[in-house]
Amino acid sequence: MSDEEAACGVSTHSSGNHAQALALAARLRGIPAYIVMPKNAPEVKKAAVAGYGGKITFCEPTLDARESTLAQIVEATGSVAVHPYNDERVIAGQGTATLELLEEVPDLDVIIAPVGGGGLLSGTATAATEIKTDIRVIAGEPEMADDAYRSLKTGEILPSVKPQTIADGLLTSLGNKTFPIIQTRVEQIVTVSEQGIIDSMKFIWERVKIIIEPSSAVAVGVLWERKIDLTGLKVGIILSGGNVDLQKLPWQT
Repeated sequence: MSDEEAACGVSTHSSGNHAQALALAARLRGIPAYIVMPKNAPEVKKAAVAGYGGKITFCEPTLDARESTLAQIVEATGSVAVHPYNDERVIAGQGTATLELLEEVPDLDVIIAPVGGGGLLSGTATAATEIKTDIRVIAGEPEMADDAYRSLKTGEILPSVKPQTIADGLLTSLGNKTFPIIQTRVEQIVTVSEQGIIDSMKFIWERVKIIIEPSSAVAVGVLWERKIDLTGLKVGIILSGGNVDLQKLPWQT
């Protein structure tokens, strides 16, 4: 990014984690961050993005609305768009979580990560299989937003259409950069029920004392619902976010 581009700031569309990261990075560099968020994003995520200095524009909760609104902002501001997942830089950055995990626990047999747009999963799979060629990479996805599962089965990107899941961070469709990586490096995608997501989230809170959001709990749900047999294997899980409204816990509604 040139100095002239940097002065105009950065922009993206994101429901939460990527938006917060970009807003904070921009603030640290002293440049503006323009964030497009779906209007139904959790209040805790809206507050966090604003708290990091992000200039938020709300849009309808569809991928088309997010992308078209972002295009308008880029044209109006001259900012540099940083895609939340379909970007090699983002994929590489998200892969560092797996890099650090395997440095600490090098003898893992399996790594599980959630999948929405595929940035985290692509980074996870790339780092894992480059470091350890025989490791198995598995993804968890909500049953009610299973476009990545269907895409992997059919061999072509199928869009996410009106997904209805508590895992609000996993509503986007795969990208043309993430899908090929997933096709070649991910063994399978396992779908998880809404109740399984909630139960997994609650279990981690109670037993591990870590706050995770539903989108993160999907990866845990692969083990929780026992849809595949990983008996006797050493499994690592990427826990990817803790954006939770403590006044609206899902098991209390």
